[in-house]
Amino acid sequence: MKIINLDQAVLNALELLEKNPPKELKLKNFKFPFVVGSGNAYLTGVILFSQQTAIFANENNFKNKAIAYKSLIRNKTIKEAVIISASGEKDSVWQIKLAKKLKLKTTLLTCSANSSAAKLADKVYVYNKVDEPYTYNVSTYLSMITSSTKESPQEIKKYINNLKFPKNFSSHQNFSFVLPDEFSSICPMLEIKARELFGSKLNLKAYGLGEANHAKYVIPCQKELVISIGEKNKYFGHPNHRWDIKIPKKSDFALILSLTYYIIGKIQEVKPAYFKKNIENYCQNIEPKIFNKNKATNVIVKSNTE
Repeated sequence: MKIINLDQAVLNALELLEKNPPKELKLKNFKFPFVVGSGNAYLTGVILFSQQTAIFANENNFKNKAIAYKSLIRNKTIKEAVIISASGEKDSVWQIKLAKKLKLKTTLLTCSANSSAAKLADKVYVYNKVDEPYTYNVSTYLSMITSSTKESPQEIKKYINNLKFPKNFSSHQNFSFVLPDEFSSICPMLEIKARELFGSKLNLKAYGLGEANHAKYVIPCQKELVISIGEKNKYFGHPNHRWDIKIPKKSDFALILSLTYYIIGKIQEVKPAYFKKNIENYCQNIEPKIFNKNKATNVIVKSNTE
């Protein structure tokens, strides 16, 4: 399989969700959990549990937070941990082991039913995924998000396909997103994706509207396209280099994530193939050493559906 751009991965993920809608994830069944993940898995947890009481932790701070909240764990105020990992490997394994050591009930959200973490967890929710290049994780986390928001993949796909790009889109060297505050949890996901796909070759930032108001655009630049989602941009960036995108009134996280990932894929399309030229070397020579694996990582992460 050739390495596709992120926009095509979004469309593929939405087609998967049309054909195989995920079962509803009833978040109210979780009472004050630790929600733990690494990278975009952590941010997916923040999105899923954004409307209820939870403690969020990642690969950097879970051990310290477990110590900080020891008294609440001891008196059973905190009884469970939700671990999120598309692969069910790497950090999720020690995260589940730590949670079980703390005598917390463990629930794993994953796309890998037979993974190392799945064999350890008390309960496992398995989500469908399609073939995607390593690091993309579009179908994986989008499946988890829609299992909670219950958004229509058909409507999202229809909306995206009607998107009108500005004529000067490809001429920009830098890009930034301004998102409605209620969707600001997506901003770090966009910056993570930018680092994965462009490294230091291209600058892409993302802010919630409230954050953008605080001197993020002191210096307007004609080389930067400021993409404002939802609200008309009156202040940020050079006046001739702004793109305002209207969204449906009942938009939710899956639509915003799909929209912004799709646009990043279109940036990939008009810029040099930084990711495609480097991902094979990373999978063969770097990532296995980081996680002490005996074999290379697959450049294409395979679907778990036929």
